[in-house]
Order: sequence, then C-alpha cells, then structure tokens
Amino acid sequence: MSGVLYIDDEINNLNSFKAAFRRDFNIYVAQSAKEGRRILDENEIGVIITDQRMPVMTGIEFLESILNIYPDTIRILLTGFSDMNAVMDAINRGQVYKYLVKPWQNDELRLYIQNALELYHLRLDNKNLSAQLKQANLELERLNKIKI
Repeated sequence: MSGVLYIDDEINNLNSFKAAFRRDFNIYVAQSAKEGRRILDENEIGVIITDQRMPVMTGIEFLESILNIYPDTIRILLTGFSDMNAVMDAINRGQVYKYLVKPWQNDELRLYIQNALELYHLRLDNKNLSAQLKQANLELERLNKIKI
C-alpha cells in the first residue's frame, strides 16, 4: 500500500496531520526535506505533501529535487501564505498537483489525498500496461520473423 508523506518543519502541524489522517491513509511525516528524502527512499510513497516555507530547502526546491527520481509521485504544496510567485514556481518547477493554503480543512484535504492516490495508481497501472504492450509487440515481431 502506497503511503502519504507530509513534510513540515512545525511539529504541531505534523502531529495534527497524522492524527487527522492516520485512519484513512498510510501516513509518514518528516520535519525536514532531508528526512523526507530518506522516507521516500525507503518506502513506496504515492503522495507528497510539503510545506513551502522551511529552513534549508523550500517545499518547491524539495519537490523539484525529487522530480526525476520519483516522477509518478503526486505532489501537493501546502503553505500558510498565499504567494502567487510560489504558486507559479510550484506548478512550473515542482509539477504540483494542488496548492493549498493553511490551515487545511480535513474533509477537503482528505478528498485531495484520495484523488491524488488514485491518480498515482493510475499512472503506475498505465506504465505497467505500456510495458506489457511493448513486450507483446516484441513477441509478435519475433513470431513474424520466424514465419518469413
């Protein structure tokens, strides 16, 4: 079962998030981008939710840094500030699925997470089906060469 990773430097937000969603999802929390990367490397994470304003590395910088390594993971940016430049950066650089402003509404965020997990699994299914189709086409080509 793929998990949901929430990264925020504020421990109270991490605790609130975990308490609100632990019954619905497989939740991982990290207090820094570095800790978040370690969790990503060790677990199947379908959705990453990160705070924008954190020390050392912003949420957008983190999402951008993992884009090539985890391209199928769905990314959500959560911030306490409505900053249009951050929104545009998030969309352009971090390929963010949703941009939400704190404080979040549990029901709304739960729905976004459910939709994001569904999208993640559809992406994986699509990749698997594409690989199977490619393999089937190679086998057909091989069989055609034998007949000729």
